[in-house]
Amino acid sequence: MTVLDTAYAAIANPVRRQILDQLRVHGTLRAGDIAKRFTAVSRPGISRHLRVLREARLVRLQESADGREQSYALNAEPLAEIEAWLQPYQTFWQGKLGELKEIIENSDR
Repeated sequence: MTVLDTAYAAIANPVRRQILDQLRVHGTLRAGDIAKRFTAVSRPGISRHLRVLREARLVRLQESADGREQSYALNAEPLAEIEAWLQPYQTFWQGKLGELKEIIENSDR
């Protein structure tokens, strides 16, 4: 599986997307603090989601000075690869929407 495939698989899950959103908004968070934000997901479940995100390189693990707390930070680099892959499709649809706008505007005449 490529890095891009791994990143896509990781963001396919809504809980993992929410974790990424939390890290984007709040910066580095401890694993326990992330788990507290998800009342419907168990701590082991959050731990599994964090492992998937770590394996996809979407988060970076940062250990505390005493080594007892693990914190996570967003690594948006793989998301840039996804954005680069999506760009031609955005261009395609922008062109199609432009054509549709032109048809609609010309139909009034």
